Amino acid sequence: MFGKILIANRGEIACRIIRTCRRLAIRTVAVYSEADAQALHVERADEAWCLGGPRPADSYLRADRLIAIAEASGAEAIHPGYGFLSENEDFARAVEAAGLAFIGPTPEAIEAMGLKDRAKALLEKAGVPVVPGYHGENQDADFLATQASRLGFPLLVKAVAGGGGKGMRLVAEAGEFHPQLEAARREAKGAFGDDRVLLERYVTGPHHIEFQVFGDTHGNCVHLFERECSIQRRHQKVLEETPSPFLDEALRARMGEAAVAAARAIGYRGAGTIEFIVGEDRRFYFMEMNTRLQVEHPVTEMITGEDLVEWQLRVAAGEPLPLAQEQLLTAGHAIEVRLCAENPANGFLPETGRLAVLRTPEEADELRLDTGVRQGDAVSVFYDSMIAKLVAWGGDRPEAIRRLSGALADTEILGVGTNLAFLERVVAHPAFRAGHTDTGFIERHRDDLLPPAGEVPLEALVACAARVHRDERAATPGDSPWEDASGWRLNRPACARWNSGARTASRSWCRRRSTPAMPASASRARRTACASGLPTATACRSSWTTRPSSPASPATAPR
Repeated sequence: MFGKILIANRGEIACRIIRTCRRLAIRTVAVYSEADAQALHVERADEAWCLGGPRPADSYLRADRLIAIAEASGAEAIHPGYGFLSENEDFARAVEAAGLAFIGPTPEAIEAMGLKDRAKALLEKAGVPVVPGYHGENQDADFLATQASRLGFPLLVKAVAGGGGKGMRLVAEAGEFHPQLEAARREAKGAFGDDRVLLERYVTGPHHIEFQVFGDTHGNCVHLFERECSIQRRHQKVLEETPSPFLDEALRARMGEAAVAAARAIGYRGAGTIEFIVGEDRRFYFMEMNTRLQVEHPVTEMITGEDLVEWQLRVAAGEPLPLAQEQLLTAGHAIEVRLCAENPANGFLPETGRLAVLRTPEEADELRLDTGVRQGDAVSVFYDSMIAKLVAWGGDRPEAIRRLSGALADTEILGVGTNLAFLERVVAHPAFRAGHTDTGFIERHRDDLLPPAGEVPLEALVACAARVHRDERAATPGDSPWEDASGWRLNRPACARWNSGARTASRSWCRRRSTPAMPASASRARRTACASGLPTATACRSSWTTRPSSPASPATAPR
């Protein structure tokens, strides 16, 4: 086993790897960008080295710098985590060329699975079912249109080098093909530098189900069962669970055998995931392989009791797999949700800001929290928007759902917009609770999951008023003669109003030489302002009133 490793990543996954290394008495070397100098993974590692500027290209994607730090720190191996360079065969080769162990698959396996067309051709030869489609080299638009007509519609246009839903378009009919092809190519070129595409028949009522696989250098290969990942937004996962409520034991066994066959076909080493698409007719097809540890690996750990990071470390150190297939057992049901800084009502676009409040339930045997941030940290524009993963276990699916619902209700995040309320609605939805989920779940239940915005709470309106007042006072020069005025006015007190739906919050104030306490009617607003990191208007006498808004009054800004 290794004595010291470098973790070529940041945030939640870096903290996750550090946790296992501590248990195994392995020293850890963290790396960080200038934006992450005070990050949680830096604090928890045994030592930390700066990579460079905040942009990934200047830090976490600097393969040369990562290897140099590993050598200088005396690390014996590099764990890439997920994202960044985790599926870059050139980085894996460079690590091994430097005499270090790469805690992941071989460069050849990464390369073989990196391009979807080659991966599908390779695994089709190994007897793994693949979706009917066109995976050839001819990329002429008219030729592709002919192939599309032969396949039939609807179909998917997919980037050959794609992932995460980028470079993918659903084409419903022939007239849409050319515009959607061009859109997919543009996106693929921008995201991957490669605009080649493949065509696949669209599977109706699709479920996205993946199998965790593991191989070692001794010829052993196993699967650690499936994960149901069908609830997605923008082709990216929102919630994962295991076991899948859609699979029966016979189908589960066939898919597990196919997953192991796929891994064996490329002599796979380490942790990987075989992703399948399963139609409503229960036919399954290979989609892609992720040659790394998945974000959602905790649900597998919760039902098997195995530490997959420990498995990775042992395999990379040359040890055989800890267990054979027949020794792997499961118990109960686990569900994971990803708490992200994003706006579900605005196409799930990322949000940025400081985590003024981050309160989560305490971890227990049945409840797990994986995070790389703490209260007061900033969610940056430079990196992924995930704040935490919340994982609940139960003896059965209903119990796991109840625990997860309770954990979400006990979570509070202020200072940045999140998907917390959206996740609560997903978990509470009758269709989810009945196990009726496929990749169209969010779109089909959009009105339930993304209801129109309601009235702004009175507390929020009053907090805005408090903020404006503070800013107005701060903008007044300290030596202004108005600072020494008595505050006497010929007219009525100054007033600001905020309209929201059927209500108006008004604030009037007058200057005093002393600072009386805030009126009791404003106490809730002050608590709200404090909780969200907003300044409060304690240096004035204020009166706060609400009344029905005029039907003709639009929402107004402070005046």
